[in-house]
Amino acid sequence: MRLITFKDGTRLSRIGAVTPDSRVVDLNTACALYLRDVENESAYYRLADSLVPADMRALFEGGDTSLEAAKKAYEHALQLENEAAGPQGEGVIYPSEYIEIKAPIIPKKFFHTAGNFREHHEEATKAGFSHPVMPWIVFFQNVDAIIGHDEPVIYPEHLTQELDYELELAVVLKKPGKHFSPEEAMSHVGGYVIFNDITARDIQRREMQSGVFSFCKAIDTFCPLGPWIVTADEIPDPHNLAMELRVNGESRQRSHSGKMSVKIPEILSHYSPMGYSAGDVVSTGTVSGVAAFSGDPKAWYLKPGDVMECEIENIGILRNPVISWEEAYGRKR
Repeated sequence: MRLITFKDGTRLSRIGAVTPDSRVVDLNTACALYLRDVENESAYYRLADSLVPADMRALFEGGDTSLEAAKKAYEHALQLENEAAGPQGEGVIYPSEYIEIKAPIIPKKFFHTAGNFREHHEEATKAGFSHPVMPWIVFFQNVDAIIGHDEPVIYPEHLTQELDYELELAVVLKKPGKHFSPEEAMSHVGGYVIFNDITARDIQRREMQSGVFSFCKAIDTFCPLGPWIVTADEIPDPHNLAMELRVNGESRQRSHSGKMSVKIPEILSHYSPMGYSAGDVVSTGTVSGVAAFSGDPKAWYLKPGDVMECEIENIGILRNPVISWEEAYGRKR
């Protein structure tokens, strides 16, 4: 399934699954319908709220039980097609133009991997970057900076003049865990999502003088995530996915998830002593082609009016425009 968080016509936040023709099934309502029609349950709303709650993190906290219930509900709604209506006549399947897609999940913790693609280290070295891109270091992302598909990245011109992009594959965990082995790691994976690690390079260089960087990547709207979460059963090998980032239609980053130096099971196991919660997100590092290490960084750095498209095979396209601080807030700084 392709799992999304969306707002319906009443502006309520819901979770859904995207159909092959780009409609959206409301999974909580579809689950209530399935429980009434197929399971003959009388308390179908209460059970649906428990099995398939209308919140993505709560869905993943239900683990395989909730994901399987969501799949049954989705398939039942598709079988009913245009006749699908909730137990009280509410909508079940929405045309895409009737809903607003939001970030698919706001995790408790966002584990950020840096330096996992050696091609990124090599391009940094060639460009004479002030600090080496060390192999797969970890830090935490600011979850309040998360935005979804088509939501704007706000360029804080008063803070940075070197706004950059970084395409990454990220993992969503379906169960908690601590101190587990690489062999156990994939049993924790619930799905995959696209992440664009927006970075203020001038701030990053200053921060890295202390050996720590965070602010440069954690400013408001610097964490596009989406457009949806593809469940793990639909991606049998996450290390066999083509990756591309485009700016205004021009290809900037093009690579493959198979080029990771350290694979996903090792990453998840290595970070596990910190403890995972269900719904946590773990990124896996960016590929070569960032603006900072290009032949002409000033020409490639992002500016208001640019549109980024992050595409990963079998997941989809995450698109975000860049707008100015003044356009976002109606004032200059």
